[in-house]
Amino acid sequence: MGFFDEFIKELPMEYVVELNRLVEMEMEGSVG
Repeated sequence: MGFFDEFIKELPMEYVVELNRLVEMEMEGSVG
């Protein structure tokens, strides 16, 4: 996750929040 952490540091906070929301939806979709 090192690369991902570096990537997030470059992004605005609003974008990170949106990205997290998308990732969570993907996770829920794959689990269900």
